[in-house]
Amino acid sequence: MSDINMHAVRFHEFGGPEVLKLEQAPRPQPEAGQVLVRLAAAGVNPADWKRRAGLYGGLGQIALPYTPGLEGAGIIETTGPGVNDFHPGQAVYGFIFGAYAEYAVAPASDLLPKPANLTFEEAATAPIGAITAWRMVIEDARVQPGQQVLVHGAAGGVGLYAVQFAAWKGAHVIGTASARHLSFVHSLGAEKVIDYNATQFETAVHDLDAVIDTVGGDLIERSWKTLRPGGVLVSVASQLTPEMGEAHGVRAIKSGRAPIEQFKQISALLESGKIHPVVGAVFPLAQAQQAQELSQTGHGQGRIVLHIQDA
Repeated sequence: MSDINMHAVRFHEFGGPEVLKLEQAPRPQPEAGQVLVRLAAAGVNPADWKRRAGLYGGLGQIALPYTPGLEGAGIIETTGPGVNDFHPGQAVYGFIFGAYAEYAVAPASDLLPKPANLTFEEAATAPIGAITAWRMVIEDARVQPGQQVLVHGAAGGVGLYAVQFAAWKGAHVIGTASARHLSFVHSLGAEKVIDYNATQFETAVHDLDAVIDTVGGDLIERSWKTLRPGGVLVSVASQLTPEMGEAHGVRAIKSGRAPIEQFKQISALLESGKIHPVVGAVFPLAQAQQAQELSQTGHGQGRIVLHIQDA
């Protein structure tokens, strides 16, 4: 840390959104292999508020005060020893812990040059959602051309990439979403979108090759019957086990994030325009409480973003 301060959103205790405080904090300095990023925007993920609420464990799991944030985009301020691939003034994006702040350090290996066709807000929404969806669709489900694929939570920060990746692979994609998001999910590449408030999806689809679940809850039990024998159910929101799948004659996979190395391939798709990020609601850094409150509803379209400062 340095004796130079910055603005950062931190919490000193676990609790509701009200524990988030915008305050002065020491500006970090990069160590070997790290860069200091002057952040322009940060993505707001469900994991941010879950950690704030203590759902991932309390003291001992993280040190307080804690600055949330897992992804962001900005301009490199300085580089630490041994960093040769980046230089000050370069626009970057990627996996940045503590991104609810004007500055944050990150391993150079967790960053990539920001595609010129993306704004900083667009770039900040991409890393977590895209790499999670990549693992679910490409690595776990191994979606193939012509397959029938259902994506639960298709309008959300992970689901919107799952729809796009499955469509990019040549699958016939079906999404579930609320009525106000139907046209949006169609625009992502879904051939059919089911309003989950009006239709029980399990009565509308059957013989699916894959179900990609980003929501959890009772959707797991309701999804088994929609799969063909030998199909696959992949969830990032529920604790699936192989035995659960075997009981239904299908594969069941608890997913997570793909290796960071896959981010380069994802970035190339973003740069080519074959995959595109979606910015949801945008809040200034000072309104991080409101941003997390919206995230907790689970009903947004795209990824919520904190605009931190102009790049």
